[in-house]
Amino acid sequence: MKTHPLNFFGFCPHCGSEQFAVKSAKSKKCSQCGFEYFINAAAAVAGFVFNERNELLLCRRAFEPAKGTWDLPGGFVDLGETAEQAVCRELMEELNIQPTAVNYLFSLPNEYLYSGFTVHTLDLFFKIQVEKMNKLICSDDVCELKFVPLNEVKPSEIGLLSIRKAVEIFLQQPK
Repeated sequence: MKTHPLNFFGFCPHCGSEQFAVKSAKSKKCSQCGFEYFINAAAAVAGFVFNERNELLLCRRAFEPAKGTWDLPGGFVDLGETAEQAVCRELMEELNIQPTAVNYLFSLPNEYLYSGFTVHTLDLFFKIQVEKMNKLICSDDVCELKFVPLNEVKPSEIGLLSIRKAVEIFLQQPK
């Protein structure tokens, strides 16, 4: 059984009081200082990147969760960053790719278990255009990469559920 994210916080982050109680399904409020904390989804991004043969780039995850499974390149949006900036940064960090165009496709809610804590995310998916992919490097969260023809992509090999669902949705769209 999953633990609701609000149950991980027992003390008011503003004043430190133990009088920090659930107010609604989305918030806790401190009766000591009046501070109310709302739990929100963290923003995450992923990119559908294709080579000149229209093959999809898949990355093998180097770390948990879903270590060793295939994934799309991407990650969390940093504070003060747009989703477009985040997907560009993640592609550079993970693969040394500099996108020339970033086009929003769709989003999906997700639950991401990390360090025993369920992080609720909103995953934003983009179609990425790249002019030069001659210096791809696996780094950061990626230990291997491959390009796969669209008709050979196997969503069952993708470890994270929202990424798997996104790939299934993408494969069903007209090309």
